[in-house]
Amino acid sequence: MLNNIGLPGILLIAVVLLVLFGRGKVSSLMGEVGKGITAFKKGVNESTAEIDEAKAEAAKDVTPAEKDKV
Repeated sequence: MLNNIGLPGILLIAVVLLVLFGRGKVSSLMGEVGKGITAFKKGVNESTAEIDEAKAEAAKDVTPAEKDKV
């Protein structure tokens, strides 16, 4: 069903949203959505950095004898 929307359908939805909620509400909503996306990306990057740090820490703790076994 959503595959057939196209550009005219999206424009119609945008106009209806503007009429129902007004420009101020829609722009503030989009601002909040942008902040949410930014926070999500920041969280993903932080967790990736933590994983990399944990891997580096684990690699430091491995003795040379253990490296030969792997």
